[in-house]
Amino acid sequence: MGGLLALSRGIDRANSIIGRSASWLILLAIFVSAINAIIRKVFSISSNAWLELQWYLFGGAFLLAAAYTLLENEHIRIDIIYGNWSRRVQHWIDLFGHVFFLMPMVTLTLWLVWPWLGRSIRSGEMSMNAGGLMLWPAKALLFAGFVLLFLQGLSEIIKKIAVMRGLIPDPHPSSGHHAPPEVDENLRAMTGFSHEDETGHDRGDGRK
Repeated sequence: MGGLLALSRGIDRANSIIGRSASWLILLAIFVSAINAIIRKVFSISSNAWLELQWYLFGGAFLLAAAYTLLENEHIRIDIIYGNWSRRVQHWIDLFGHVFFLMPMVTLTLWLVWPWLGRSIRSGEMSMNAGGLMLWPAKALLFAGFVLLFLQGLSEIIKKIAVMRGLIPDPHPSSGHHAPPEVDENLRAMTGFSHEDETGHDRGDGRK
């Protein structure tokens, strides 16, 4: 397990660097958009290449940061049920989701995108818009984003197993238990127990 955990740490480190760096693409996209708007308004000159560059930068930021989002446990999930289970049950839910949903979806996407990307590179595929950019860099970003997501999914599976076996501390001990007070009150009214139910501190019905 030590070798797998070392692999996981390496993946986490790489995706952390890539994800943080990708955030700068948003700033660059804003800069390109502003320059393009100024040139269009002042000189009445526009270019599809500049418009497509904005799309590439914006899409790249999301694709390259997707794995980092998973690493930081900031992806969207429905907590109304998940958040009321014990942390161990949550680990099992996450592990099941990673193994049977995330990894098959990412693997299938990579399998479909790879030949699509290859054809685009070999043909030198260009945008259908006049003056547009080459398309293969955008497709390469899509492929790279899913490669990073695949690696991060593998890392998360390793960590989930290690946490449940008591080999490493839980990197997200409060996952699913951070609902705002008003949400917790609504949940208590609907279900008869609150997020603290698993600890036995507050069941919402007067019992301890």
